[in-house]
Amino acid sequence: MSITPLKLPREQREQIIALIQEYFEMERGEQIGDLAADGMLDFFLKQIGPYVYNQALGDCRQLVNEKMASLEEDIYALELKPKRTR
Repeated sequence: MSITPLKLPREQREQIIALIQEYFEMERGEQIGDLAADGMLDFFLKQIGPYVYNQALGDCRQLVNEKMASLEEDIYALELKPKRTR
């Protein structure tokens, strides 16, 4: 199965670009333009994105397993106990 590259809505992309620029200014004392910050964003999405995606899938898998275990307990609780007749 092939996953398409992550596409961020324009507004989110602009917010992240501003965050990258702010980071460079605060941490490195450097100013970078929109194009450089956009390039960094693309790099991180392509290189780090799969790790974040896989972690999110693992978290989702764990949550689903916990919910299924809880559901299984609920189903067992619905079982009727047969009455013994003598």
